[in-house]
Amino acid sequence: PHNFMDAVTQEIFEVIKRNIVNILPDLEGHAFDPSESLTQLGANSVDRVEVVTGSMEELGLSIPRHELQGIQNLQGLIDVLARHRAGH
Repeated sequence: PHNFMDAVTQEIFEVIKRNIVNILPDLEGHAFDPSESLTQLGANSVDRVEVVTGSMEELGLSIPRHELQGIQNLQGLIDVLARHRAGH
């Protein structure tokens, strides 16, 4: 069951998914769920950094590393990116 996402959140989720598939091509066609973590999806620590960095660059965001620590899943990443996007 997917939570309702507004347009901004949905756009951010699409960007994240695109970056995941760029780095982990085996996930092409995967039905991503916001509750999944990058680790669950098979991303190692380098992959995770690349997904986050690529997503931030695509969205034109620069987020301090300490704000990205402790993110548990894709929803957590969406929330941080959306919060910064709203701040623009």
